[in-house]
Amino acid sequence: MTNQPITTLLFDFDGTLADTNELILSSFQHVLEKHFPGRFEREEMLPFIGPTLHDTFSSIAPDMTEQLIDEYREWNLANHDDYVTEFEGVTDTLRKLYDLGVKMAVVSTKKRDMVERGINLLGITPYFETVIGLDDITNPKPDPEPILLALTRLGRTAEESLMIGDNFHDILGGQNAGTRTAAVAWALKGEEYLQTFKPDYMLQHMSDLLKITAGIKL
Repeated sequence: MTNQPITTLLFDFDGTLADTNELILSSFQHVLEKHFPGRFEREEMLPFIGPTLHDTFSSIAPDMTEQLIDEYREWNLANHDDYVTEFEGVTDTLRKLYDLGVKMAVVSTKKRDMVERGINLLGITPYFETVIGLDDITNPKPDPEPILLALTRLGRTAEESLMIGDNFHDILGGQNAGTRTAAVAWALKGEEYLQTFKPDYMLQHMSDLLKITAGIKL
C-alpha cells in the first residue's frame, strides 16, 4: 500500500452512504413476485444488490430483461423517497471532509438521475464534485472505467484516492483502477464477506474516514 496521503474519496451510494437496502429488496420483490411467484425468497435476493439491473435480470429471464428493468425502475422511483435514509454519521462526516478540502465523488452502478435524486434527498449534493452513473460509462464496476472517469473529472490520481463501498464490485473496481479501497462494516452482506476481497480498510463508522485522511497535504 502506497504511503501517499489520501486526498480523494470515491463513494458508492447505495448501501454505503444511503441505506437503500429495503428499497432495493422491495423493488426486486415487487417485480419477481409478480412474474415468478414463490420462486425467490428474500435471502436469495441479496446477491442482486450490487450488480447492474441488466446483469441481474438477464440471469433470471433473458427474454424479459428490459421489461423487468422498466418495472423495477417504475416501482423504485415511486417509492424511493419513503425508503431512503442516510447511514449514521454520513452528513456530518462529509461536511467535515469537505471543509478539510478533500475531493469527493460518487461512483454508482445506478443511472445517474436516480443517484442524484438520492443525494439531493439526503442533502449532501454540495460535497460532491461529480457523480458517475451507469449512463456515463460503458463498463460498470468492477471494471475500472467509472472510477478512472471520476478521477479524470476530479483531476486526481489513483495513488492518492480511496474507493469506498459495500460490495465486491467497489473493492475490485478500486483495485483494478489502482486506488486504495475501503469496505463498510454496515454492508448488508456483512464485514466477513467483504474481508475476503482484501480491502485496505474496513470502516466501522463513517467518521473513520477522518482518521484515514488525517495526513492529507493539499
